[in-house]
Amino acid sequence: MKALIRCACSGTQDRNVGTLILRVYTGAAMMTHGWGKLFGGLDQFTGYVESLGLPMPGVLAFLAAFTESFGALFLLLGVKTRIWAALLGVTMFVAVFVAHANDPFATRELAVLYLAVSLFFVFKGGGRYSVDWLVKRVTRAE
Repeated sequence: MKALIRCACSGTQDRNVGTLILRVYTGAAMMTHGWGKLFGGLDQFTGYVESLGLPMPGVLAFLAAFTESFGALFLLLGVKTRIWAALLGVTMFVAVFVAHANDPFATRELAVLYLAVSLFFVFKGGGRYSVDWLVKRVTRAE
């Protein structure tokens, strides 16, 4: 227990552990939103996107559902973290400012949170405990 507390309270380790926890939780939680849209409700989601008046609703619905599913999976793993976080951020930006533009904050709150976390990973990257970091380390060694 002391080792866990020491790790959690030390200089850079706690930031990397915190980044890992945030990345894994956010990726897993976001996947639950995308998976149902992509593998069961894409027609219904496309109809919703069309009702928003967005162009190419079929394409945009698929891209949003794909990003919320596989982009979230890649975020969880830390694969091309900044790119997928940016794409998730765009998706959440549309959710906040288009899909839920007229809704009360309580309805938009989750999308706003996902947008903020996406921006965090755009600027921070996946952290030490990510595939990105492992790839970078292996390619430096070569």
